[in-house]
Amino acid sequence: MSENQGRRNLRMPNDNELFAVVTEHNGGNHVRIRCEDGENRMGRIPGRMKYRTWINEGDVVLVEPWDWQDEKANIEWRYTGEDADQLRREGHIQ
Repeated sequence: MSENQGRRNLRMPNDNELFAVVTEHNGGNHVRIRCEDGENRMGRIPGRMKYRTWINEGDVVLVEPWDWQDEKANIEWRYTGEDADQLRREGHIQ
């Protein structure tokens, strides 16, 4: 952490990634998400995150929409509450 008010370097989206908020947990490895582009998608939690990172309703996540099926996306990263607050302060998310 740097000394300027606890700012941390966070993982930012690549070209094909979006910020999203988890709106509903559908069980197993599926969640309903609301993406920053206004779309509601079905999010899939990959096996590498399934048991290591708990994803709850209201969490801010980074997703990559599928190329072949736009109503679905893979979850790539979950931000902690502090990280989400920093993203809001800096104007990356609302």
